[in-house]
Amino acid sequence: MTSSPWMVLIGPAATGKSTLGAIVAASTGRPFVDIDEIGAAYYAEAGWSMDRLRAHVEAVGRVRAEREWEPARAHAVRRAVADHPGAVLSLGAGHSNYTDPALFDEVRKALGVVEHVVLVLPSPDQDRSVAVLRERSLATKQTGWVTEDGHDFLAEWVRDRGNADLATVILHTDGEDPPASARRLSELLRAADQDR
Repeated sequence: MTSSPWMVLIGPAATGKSTLGAIVAASTGRPFVDIDEIGAAYYAEAGWSMDRLRAHVEAVGRVRAEREWEPARAHAVRRAVADHPGAVLSLGAGHSNYTDPALFDEVRKALGVVEHVVLVLPSPDQDRSVAVLRERSLATKQTGWVTEDGHDFLAEWVRDRGNADLATVILHTDGEDPPASARRLSELLRAADQDR
C-alpha cells in the first residue's frame, strides 16, 4: 500500500469536493477522509481551534484571522497526508491557498508524494466559477464569502494560481451531477496513469 493518500481533492468552497471524494472512494474501495471532519485535532496541535478562529475573526476581522490561521491549515494538510495512506482525502476551502510562500511550499512538498491531486472547479472560466460557487454557498451555507469590508474569498480562491500548481488533474464539473463528475474523473485518472 502507498504511504500517502491515493487522491487529494482541492479547491474553493462549494465545489463538491467532499461529495465527489466520497463517491470515488466508494467506487474504488478506498477510505474517504474529509479534513473538515478530522482537522480539529491537527489544528489543536498548532495551537488553534475553530472556536479560537471564530473569536479571532470577531477581534481582528476575517481577512487577518484567515492569514494568521494559515500555519494551522498547513500543519493539518501535512498531518492528514501522512496519516491517511491509500485514502481519498478532501481538503477544505483554503487548505491549498496561502499568502505565505513558505507555507505554500510546505504544502506543495506534502502533496508532492500524492499520486493524484485533483483541483475541482465548476468551469475553466474564472468568473463563471465564482458565480456558480457563490450561488451554491449562499444556498447551502448562507454565505457568499464576501467580508464586510468587501474582501471576496471565493474570488481569491478561484483565481489563486497555487491551486493549479498543486494539481495533477483539473476537473470542471459545471452542468454535471456528482456521479457523472466522478465517472469522468475516473476516466481522467486512468488516462493520466497510462501516460506515466
